[in-house]
Amino acid sequence: MTVHLIKLCVGCDSVKDLQDWIAEKLKARRNGAGKARARKRERNHTTRMMPKRADEIIGVGSLYWVIRGQIMCRERILDIRPFVDKEGIGRCHIVLDCKPVLVEPRPYRAFQGWRYLAPKDAPRDLDRAAPGARDMPEDLRRELRNLGLL
Repeated sequence: MTVHLIKLCVGCDSVKDLQDWIAEKLKARRNGAGKARARKRERNHTTRMMPKRADEIIGVGSLYWVIRGQIMCRERILDIRPFVDKEGIGRCHIVLDCKPVLVEPRPYRAFQGWRYLAPKDAPRDLDRAAPGARDMPEDLRRELRNLGLL
């Protein structure tokens, strides 16, 4: 059975902010010491807790991002890699594919950490929910969602 994760995208006000941040991180890695790894289109999102249901997530699940109070996009989860940080604290990298996919906007209250998200509760990809809506400005999509039109 597949399961997804959902998390607040702290510091981003839009999907464009997230896309720009991803591009910046990939560029820095290409220019930095990790050139061999930079060829892979993946990035790590570090979290404190290791998902207990990792087997149901890796390779089939996505991380759904909540931006300004709405689920707005998702990234496919390629792997979940546990590690121990410099202070000896166990953490994990959620390895993402760096390709945010717009989803049908849906309000979601603030929370800490991440939560599991069942496939039946996950918003549909925007191209399936509203063909052509991907080309609309994000603010317009939010407003249409608030009016119940998207």
